[in-house]
Amino acid sequence: MRSQNRPAEIKALAGARSIPPLILVLFHFCEGHGYRGAAWFDQPVGHGYLWVEFFFALSGFILIHVYGDRAWQFWRGKAYRPFLEARLARLYPLQLFTLLSMLYLMVMLNWLADLGHYTSIYHQPWHPINTWPSFVANLFLVQAWNLFPWLTWNGASWFVSVEFLLCLLFPIYVLLSRGGPWRGLAMLGAGLAGLTFMAETSQHGLDITFHNGIFRGMAGFATGVGLAMLFRAAKAAGADRLPEWVHSAGQAGLLAFFLWATYRTGWSHSPRDMWTVLALDGLIFTLAFDRGFLARAFSSRVPMKLGEWSYAIYMGQTFWLQLVRYFEQRHYPSNDTMILGLRFGDVMWWLEPFLLVLVCTVWGALLAIYIEHPVNKFLRRMFAQRKANRA
Repeated sequence: MRSQNRPAEIKALAGARSIPPLILVLFHFCEGHGYRGAAWFDQPVGHGYLWVEFFFALSGFILIHVYGDRAWQFWRGKAYRPFLEARLARLYPLQLFTLLSMLYLMVMLNWLADLGHYTSIYHQPWHPINTWPSFVANLFLVQAWNLFPWLTWNGASWFVSVEFLLCLLFPIYVLLSRGGPWRGLAMLGAGLAGLTFMAETSQHGLDITFHNGIFRGMAGFATGVGLAMLFRAAKAAGADRLPEWVHSAGQAGLLAFFLWATYRTGWSHSPRDMWTVLALDGLIFTLAFDRGFLARAFSSRVPMKLGEWSYAIYMGQTFWLQLVRYFEQRHYPSNDTMILGLRFGDVMWWLEPFLLVLVCTVWGALLAIYIEHPVNKFLRRMFAQRKANRA
């Protein structure tokens, strides 16, 4: 669904996508293996699930930025189907590949457990429950629509399930986006109000996934829509032509606010999560002008490349998180084993999470290069050819 009038890519936001999956890998690891006992590490990692709010808001922002001027085309039926095809071509290849990879891993590890006469990690009480009904739900991207009381198969894909729902609901959001800054403020306020209500009532802050994750996604997406509307109004008023130092000052202030929210609002999983959400939303808005010191940093080569791989890093992490469990169970030496004069347990305490991030990054790069991007291009060509044949 490309157009000659399609807005240019916002490089700073593309590069900013590099951070969330790396933090989320560490968050998911530490939630299962314990935090490291150092505030400088534990506080940002413990708040890691809030980067999903960044993803939802960024998704709403970018989609309105790209499609916001075609609201009536969606309601007249001209844009909706091509939009869904483009989004599924983006989301589904990795959803299917990682789902099948989790099936393969479960079959293999259960087979090895039967051969070795020990209990597979998939038969442990703490493990996500993988069932055939939930497998079918994953195939149709509905696994996070309040259907199951647990995460299933590739647990990280609950986000993709919610994103698919948001794509189905997008004509409503894009219609609401046709307005000035006051409507943008109303959309932003409605989204923040919804997130605040969930943070106050969930008993564990905004760490909401398989149960009510759809409502978390709807509210987070609405904040992104509101931010896109305010960005549109700000650009029309000439905000993008302000001196560079003004953009840098705004980004520095919001970065300081984010660090304060991370380190000074207490432990995660509480209503105080909203402070971090406010900081992340503010950073999306200020980075969108592609000016300022932080925007320039995110527009550099390494963040841009990691941002290109970010979806694959996020989707591929569960395979390695579960494989680590198997290695810990069957192949790691005891913690008291001495290696070069150091206890194995002491070495792995810090080495393991950072090695996992490195492995997930390499794995994500391979998934992006050989699965996500080529299949996405193939599907988009197929949809375009089918449209041409119908014409």
